[in-house]
Order: sequence, then C-alpha cells, then structure tokens
Amino acid sequence: MVTLNTDDMAPVINRLRRAQGQLGGVIRLIEEGRDCREVVNQLAAVNRALDRAGFAIVSSGMRECLASGDGMSEEDQATMEKLFLTLA
Repeated sequence: MVTLNTDDMAPVINRLRRAQGQLGGVIRLIEEGRDCREVVNQLAAVNRALDRAGFAIVSSGMRECLASGDGMSEEDQATMEKLFLTLA
C-alpha cells in the first residue's frame, strides 16, 4: 500500500485551499455574468493548481515507497502508474 508522508502534504493542502478559493471565484464570476474569457482563464488556473497538487501527491507517494528501503513492490508500482496516468 502506498502511504503519504503527512509532512510533505502541508504545501499540497495549501495549494488545494487556494484552488478551492479560486473555484469559489469562478462560481461568483459565472453568477455575476462576467466575460467568458475571464471565467475560462480563472477555471484554467484552478485546473493547473489541482494538477500540480495531484502530481505532488504522486511524487510524495513514490518517494515514500523508495525511501522504505525495500523499493516498490509490483503492486505499488502499478498503483503509482495508475495514479500518474489518471493525472495525464
């Protein structure tokens, strides 16, 4: 099983909280009937923030598996590959 180092997750949590705030902003823009370009630009920023958070989570999981000293089991390798491809 791939576990995450909670110390590595503080920046990820901050990034996700920022993305949450940005998403709230996107909702407000839509509710206010703002320009489509403005909405799409803000939505793209949210998407990038979520992608970066996802990659950071996968990266942390890989580091944890490799740092365990035993390397990654085949099951863990398959799990990490699936997680990585989910983000692609």
